[in-house]
Amino acid sequence: MRFLIRILLWILSILLLGYLTLVLLITSGTFGELPSHDQLAKINNEQASLIYSSDGVIIGKIFASNRTNVDISDIPTHLINALVATEDKRFFIHQGVDSRSYVRVFFRTIIMGDESAGGGSTITQQLVKNLYGRKNIGVLTLPISKVREAILATRLEKIYSKNDIIVLYLNTVAFGENVFGIEAAAHRYFSKKTKDLTIDESALLIGMLKANTAYNPRLHPERALDRRNQVLQLMNDQQYITKNEYLKFSNEPIGLKYLNFNYDAPAGYFAVQVEKQAREILNEIKNQTNREYDIEKDGLIIKTTLDMRLQKLAIEGVRSHIPKMQKLLDEELTKKGFKGTWYRKIRAHLKGNELKAEPREVFDWSENPTRKMSKADSLWHYYSMLNASVLMMEPQTGKIRAYVGGNNFRFLPYDLNQARHQAASTFKPILYASAIENGISPCTMLNNELVSYPKYDGWMPNNYDRKTGGRVAMWYALAHSMNIPSVDLYFKTGHKALAETCEALGLPHNFGDVPSLALGTMDLTPTEMVSAYSVFAAKGIKAEPMMIESIADSYGHDIFKARELRVASGIKAETTEKLTAILQRVVNNGTAAKLRTDFKIKSNVAGKTGTNQDYTDAWFMCFSPSVTIGVWVGAMTRDVHFDGKYGTGGALAMPITGSILASLEATPKLQNRYLQPIILGEEAINCMDCDGIKSRSRSNEILEELENVFTEPAKRLPEKVNHQNDKPQQPVQPKKDVTPEKKRNIFKRIFGSKKEE
Repeated sequence: MRFLIRILLWILSILLLGYLTLVLLITSGTFGELPSHDQLAKINNEQASLIYSSDGVIIGKIFASNRTNVDISDIPTHLINALVATEDKRFFIHQGVDSRSYVRVFFRTIIMGDESAGGGSTITQQLVKNLYGRKNIGVLTLPISKVREAILATRLEKIYSKNDIIVLYLNTVAFGENVFGIEAAAHRYFSKKTKDLTIDESALLIGMLKANTAYNPRLHPERALDRRNQVLQLMNDQQYITKNEYLKFSNEPIGLKYLNFNYDAPAGYFAVQVEKQAREILNEIKNQTNREYDIEKDGLIIKTTLDMRLQKLAIEGVRSHIPKMQKLLDEELTKKGFKGTWYRKIRAHLKGNELKAEPREVFDWSENPTRKMSKADSLWHYYSMLNASVLMMEPQTGKIRAYVGGNNFRFLPYDLNQARHQAASTFKPILYASAIENGISPCTMLNNELVSYPKYDGWMPNNYDRKTGGRVAMWYALAHSMNIPSVDLYFKTGHKALAETCEALGLPHNFGDVPSLALGTMDLTPTEMVSAYSVFAAKGIKAEPMMIESIADSYGHDIFKARELRVASGIKAETTEKLTAILQRVVNNGTAAKLRTDFKIKSNVAGKTGTNQDYTDAWFMCFSPSVTIGVWVGAMTRDVHFDGKYGTGGALAMPITGSILASLEATPKLQNRYLQPIILGEEAINCMDCDGIKSRSRSNEILEELENVFTEPAKRLPEKVNHQNDKPQQPVQPKKDVTPEKKRNIFKRIFGSKKEE
């Protein structure tokens, strides 16, 4: 017996000597310099910058490491109790190193092989490991790392209070999935802040610390549940919770509310634009003040203009409509043989396993993105897909309130709100605004007869419904989105006037004298269109689109506050009021009348549908004084489209707006905020006090030609243009001055014989 004791003492002496030797070597810097007292006192963890909506919802993070720090006031007592009971029950007694735990590890874990006995590291030692990691130096890595952590743990305990160490630990510990810190974990797994965690939620997160992948509640819910209940049992053993509380919480389901911006980003497209703008702002701050901020590490707080209530309505509007239309499009593409032709072409380029069906993750509007399909199937799936974008802006301030850049940010990150699409008939209000601005009355009669333009390859624009003949009032032509009268109005207004209006609205304006512009052949982004229509809604005032309201540092001190940029566009308020009155007709009994009949929208709104010639782009623009809504729908390639009524702006895009407006009207607070009534002056209200249609009679022709000659303002006389660069696919019509000879010809036609006519 004495012999065994002597052997044991020799072993302990050798271990002690080895330990002291390691301590001397480590403190002397043999294995690398230890952090100094000052460095330990200035621990500053990297933090993710957070992007918030205007109503306080986190909608994005920008980070090198996904970490958000909290302080002691944000940490509930039961979370601390769960941590101490599980990881270090004598935490509040020891000074960084728990010698009793080392004895337990030596005898129970090493000698007896009891793996359930636990480790010997205290919370403070684990904190050191989290902060400084472990260097690989061969077979001595573990003992050297343990001693190093023990030394630094005792130093930390002399600098920081126990609460400080708890906070530092919870802010640095890993929870898997590139998530660091309790705040990021609470947001990832329960979509809430740390301070709002319940006892069972705290126990689950603390339980993950043993093995954050093995006990991940998303990947392994049963294991996570068992581990959570073990933590609850430890809390009960340490008398942090009662037996009844243990029984209650151990029977609760996990209640996972998983939110990962890499997988489910309800405002992902918007967050990307915000990050771009934030980097530009920080760069400007650096240039002006020489103060540099790291957006990935400094934990900045970026408050945006987005209203998540409207964002959810916009997403739901898309989700409720596009899948139904996709089904109809699939049937049409199959029926007309387009799908079969496409498959024959693509299969010629695929080989072997690429034609074999296997599980693939694709976006298809369902909850489960995994479907069994071949590579050819997945290519067709996206090739034939209808995509939608929605943008909502406050006209008076320019604040972006909702931003849906596509169907799904994870699978389809290309931002369609920044993509150019043919504007189709949604461009017509810009032309008509230009005409009104330049003195043309909404009651001016426009030609509705088919006209061929031989100088431009016989271009002959037609109306969508193919109904022609007679003349129509300008307001009527716009309310019913007529093409032939719009081309006539283009010539009456003139290229120069239209270009000036586009410039005033912030649209591209360096275009040629191309009459097909009247039908919307210009490519514009939804962002540009919403901004332009917002000028109409704000009665001539142009507000720059705004996404970021403020940026603060990690302590909440503002380093940037946005200012609303509002300027007079140069378009008169009277012009915008008359145009708005006409666009109200579009909603009340024109191409968007289904807002009233199908969606039962009662609010006072104005709008315009848009459909290009081949049904490849469907638009609907809508506004009230307090919100402008722009919706675009189409495929990623122009050869995928409907061939009829289902491809119109009224069928594809307008119902999304209808859903949004119906939801706004169903929520009084939102209705009062975003659907304020349109108030117009008497002149605008009466601007359509004339017949919309006139037959093509001889007397009407005579009177209208006289009116054009003698009453048309001089500034509306069309200018001569250079046609050297005109292209047949975008025909232009030369404008000629009205000369005295021309006037004599008109009188000759009026008073001459019918034969001469």
